[in-house]
Amino acid sequence: MGSIRSRVLAWIGRRYLARQQKNGFDLSKMSVIPDNALLPLKRDGLDPVAELGRIRAAEPISKLDLPFGMNGWLVTGYDEAKAVLGKVGEFSSDFTNLVGNAGVTEDQNPGGLGFADPPVHTRLRRLLTPEFTMRRLSRLTPRIDEIVAEQLDAMEKADGPVDLWEAFALPIPSLTICELLGVPYEDRDDFQRLSTARFDLFGGAGASLGAMTESLSYLDEIVKKQRAKPGDGLLGMLIKEHGDEIDDRELAGLADGVLTGGLETTASMLALGALVLLKDRELFETVRGDDDAVHKFVEELLRYLTVVQMAFPRFAKEDMEIAGVRIAKGDIVLVSLSVANRDGVLGEDMEKFDATREPTSHLAFGWGIHRCIGAELARMELRTAYPALIRRFPEMRLAVEPEEVGFRKVSIVYGVDALPVLLD
Repeated sequence: MGSIRSRVLAWIGRRYLARQQKNGFDLSKMSVIPDNALLPLKRDGLDPVAELGRIRAAEPISKLDLPFGMNGWLVTGYDEAKAVLGKVGEFSSDFTNLVGNAGVTEDQNPGGLGFADPPVHTRLRRLLTPEFTMRRLSRLTPRIDEIVAEQLDAMEKADGPVDLWEAFALPIPSLTICELLGVPYEDRDDFQRLSTARFDLFGGAGASLGAMTESLSYLDEIVKKQRAKPGDGLLGMLIKEHGDEIDDRELAGLADGVLTGGLETTASMLALGALVLLKDRELFETVRGDDDAVHKFVEELLRYLTVVQMAFPRFAKEDMEIAGVRIAKGDIVLVSLSVANRDGVLGEDMEKFDATREPTSHLAFGWGIHRCIGAELARMELRTAYPALIRRFPEMRLAVEPEEVGFRKVSIVYGVDALPVLLD
């Protein structure tokens, strides 16, 4: 079994790197997207570019140039972000708002919670929420511990530098989500590829939407297997408890949302959080030796890194005014979670990382009805993985200079291409 798992995880890493090399840096595919529209996804290392901070200070809700004749607004202020994300009746997130733009078709609808409005969203979230209570999630704790230990064991046997992204950050959430969903072991190798392909806009909007279609086709088959023989995972439990209330396409959409919402995001957090630790030896030692420090460290990382840079787009269903700005019916509103989480209204020196900071009401998991349903699962993985990593490898250090670490250029989920480290 160990040899099969090694081959699976190696395949995951190779497919990811191949996709990055093939599609990752083709600017010609993005020629229809104005540079201003890409600004919210740009960073300087771990920080949003300085221009976004200046925009937030001057206009927390500002005009945003979008292609295809769409009238857009960018929200960068914290209070303004919560105001937009908290409005259920005034805004729509339904996928049909995108149909007809840039060749988007209805059959590319991924389903799930992110692109649904009430009452559909309300019904689906009601079915899914019990599976994400701490009581239900606690059953995964021993398995998460095992998954983390298995990755560390494999790393310890490696010769020379280890890519922390491929060997640690990526497989932990991949295997955890498969465990959560109840996906058979032999089907796990496709998960990471299907998740990452839709987030990197250097592949073009068409490639991202194509990945959604492929993902749903793949998950349709998984759902059919579970419908015929329900297992003990999330999909099996939903079928057992609510089989008559939810059809196969809705189940596939929910599984797709769990996959994309929890794999790439947690993997990026694990890699970028490790980079924060590797760049600050004092912090490294504090987290390694103090269990009580881990909670604050993780919460501050979530705020500071905010790897999901943008919330799902909101479409105005009526004319309205927010913070003195008039938004017209049909306008698209994009909320920059990463910049809102640096707003000074949350506290002092929010542009800086402070592992001793008291946890803030950050927006790393969103806000309102579309807040990430898997937030507690992500926290469980992070709180387990970071201490285990640095306690197993107390002499771990970067194998390259910090400025040589390759970050993604324009991606909704921010992260690294690789993170080479020396373990001793």
